[in-house]
Amino acid sequence: MKTVDLTNEKVVTLTDVEAAVKGGATELLIGETAILTPSAREAVELRRIAVRSGSGTAPAGSGPLEPLFTCAEAQAAKEEICAVGRKLWMRQYVDGNGGNISYRIGPNEVICTPTLTSKYDLTPQDMCMVDLTGKQLAGGRPRTSEILMHLEIYKAVPQAKAVVHCHPPHATAYAITGRVPPNCVIPEYEVFIGKVALSPYETPGTQKFAETVIPFVKTHNTVLLANHGIVCWGDTVTHAEWYAEVVDTYCWTLMLAAQLGSPISHISEENALDLLAIKKKLGLPDPRHDAAECDTCEIPAPGTIAIPPKVRGPAAIASGSITREEVEEMVRTITAQVLARISS
Repeated sequence: MKTVDLTNEKVVTLTDVEAAVKGGATELLIGETAILTPSAREAVELRRIAVRSGSGTAPAGSGPLEPLFTCAEAQAAKEEICAVGRKLWMRQYVDGNGGNISYRIGPNEVICTPTLTSKYDLTPQDMCMVDLTGKQLAGGRPRTSEILMHLEIYKAVPQAKAVVHCHPPHATAYAITGRVPPNCVIPEYEVFIGKVALSPYETPGTQKFAETVIPFVKTHNTVLLANHGIVCWGDTVTHAEWYAEVVDTYCWTLMLAAQLGSPISHISEENALDLLAIKKKLGLPDPRHDAAECDTCEIPAPGTIAIPPKVRGPAAIASGSITREEVEEMVRTITAQVLARISS
């Protein structure tokens, strides 16, 4: 019997099995927590290769999370991710291997797209499963490096079930100019998106990049990523993709309207509040739901189609629009004014 040691592999794939078979293996030695992908399991069973872990002989492909990764809900999610990937590619929201999609299948488990794969070419067999730390639990392909951003959204927003990140050109045009589209122009945008946030730039795929969205995702379902693209979350993969369509079409429409040469008309404050009420009833997030002051519509100067993003408090510091030194200076100034009034 020839044993091939695969204990360094957290996920044993079909490629690993085939390489072992070519080397004459009749037994695979895997780590106690290692998982065999479905295709690897089939290959092992077909070739009658023994699988042994540190705790003794293990059934081929067995693992505590294997049933979750192959259950009916997981299969449906994988197929929906593939369908959404094709929609993103056909709408030119992704190019090359850009973009990534995920679905939360369990309290600590997320199904996601692999790295270096066109979203048009995705198949259910390509999918990966990771935990909320980013550790890959299943799947024969390496997971996307940008899953870390998705995971921060899932941790911050428990009701988020799906995340879509892509690079739609019109929304990304706003992101690379440091501006956000104005509100109160088109009803559908107000209801499904409303105000968007703009997160500061960090290198994609890093933990710092992932954390840039934390100040915004509880009150926004769509965030513009500076010099990068957008990210949307929703209760389903399809709905998250819908939000990407809504925001990019809105940005595109504003750009077309600007070419007509006349100022853009806006929905009245009263009617905008009606739309905000519909949005709240649908359970969609918006920073204006619990605003202490009436600030429903932000209207830019006549003829413009973009405004600087308004950020306050910790989000302002995180986004870089205001420094901690500036905050401290404001506190000192206000304190001095209060003391002066008391003394007078």
